[in-house]
Amino acid sequence: MLDRDLRDRSATLTTSEGSLTALATLALMAGAVAGLVCALFRIVLLRADDLRAAAVNWAHAHSIMGFLALVGACASAAVAAAWLVRRFSPHASGSGIPHVEAVLHGQAAPAPFVLLPVKFIGGCLAIGSGLALGREGPSVQMGAVVGQLFGGAFRRDWADCRVLLAAGAGAGLATAFNAPMAGAVFVLEELVQKFEHRIAIAALAASSTAIAVAHLILGDAPDFQLPALAYPAPAIGPLFFVLGAVCGAVAVAYNRAVLATLAAVDLVRGLPAETCAAAIGAATGVLAWFGPECVGGGDNLTQNALLGSQGLFVLPYLFQMRFWFGALSYSAGTPGGLFAPLLTLGAQLGLLFGAGCGLAFPGLPIQPQAFAVVGMAAFFAGVVRAPLTGLVLATEMTGSALLLLPMLAACFTAMLIPTLMSDAPLYESLRDRLRFLR
Repeated sequence: MLDRDLRDRSATLTTSEGSLTALATLALMAGAVAGLVCALFRIVLLRADDLRAAAVNWAHAHSIMGFLALVGACASAAVAAAWLVRRFSPHASGSGIPHVEAVLHGQAAPAPFVLLPVKFIGGCLAIGSGLALGREGPSVQMGAVVGQLFGGAFRRDWADCRVLLAAGAGAGLATAFNAPMAGAVFVLEELVQKFEHRIAIAALAASSTAIAVAHLILGDAPDFQLPALAYPAPAIGPLFFVLGAVCGAVAVAYNRAVLATLAAVDLVRGLPAETCAAAIGAATGVLAWFGPECVGGGDNLTQNALLGSQGLFVLPYLFQMRFWFGALSYSAGTPGGLFAPLLTLGAQLGLLFGAGCGLAFPGLPIQPQAFAVVGMAAFFAGVVRAPLTGLVLATEMTGSALLLLPMLAACFTAMLIPTLMSDAPLYESLRDRLRFLR
């Protein structure tokens, strides 16, 4: 009897190990494909940015006709993106991360394959036209579709398909920001919100092959460059706690601004979705005419903040503009994420805070650029409530672990303030809104 039990247990363990090995192999394959798709997405977005810059230069050379053409082109691109979403894949609207979370929590059905081309093309049109949206939302949702497709193609059960979907989503984030560890952490901390060994193994596998493929196409340099920074002096430490509190309070305001603009759009739901997209796209064209560096995902603005090269007298106005422009862009109903605009706002807020501290405490060796890096992680933690993802993301994107301890302090207070104010994480609110609209 004992021998039979031992044989049965051994057979069960062997089957389980074989299943996990097969799942890990599929995760490696899905990650490579997701990395390829999302790397191509990044390349097309870079070309779209170049095309938009050339269009703005051409418009300036043709006076009023150029202005009208630029506004019309931006409006048309936003309308086309919104039409693709409405006509072929409604779940492709916005970031897509709330929908991925809903699927993983059993609250929604997985997206069909058509979402992938809609997200790819619509994201290129929306972000390329200048809307303040990020590439990571489309990348996460496209990666999730790739993972789900691999599970279906190899006839895995739902438990395995769920793991592959989550792993593909993490691979998408890893590729979007050249941050493989952040992709895996994001899956566990935000998407499934608990540690599951099978998902952890699959997420690490998918992120590793995704980033390997992406490096072959995009190179392996960090997304942002930092100036030479010294480790912050102990006397500066308390200022990072204060910065986190400021980021947490502003994060609450940003969450409410995003939800308020979405609610305002809901009031005119009787109108075609393209009407709202056209108005927001036209406003983007006007903004691109007067300040071409102010539109788009914001990587250029983030890099300027990290280098401290943004004029401090202009920065408060630029921050306010991007704050409202980001919320407005997300309400357009086009594909596009929130992470990249959040990182821009966090870096700008951190730089402003650091510069202000430098004026208030001239005796302290304050480096405003260090506060910009910490602000990225803290503001992200305040809005999304995923502090580990924010820490790892800021570290990998800058290629520097020098500021991990200050980021830890700032993320603590950035999480504390919204929690005390009973403000829900943004993606939780968006997921609830998704369920309500269904």
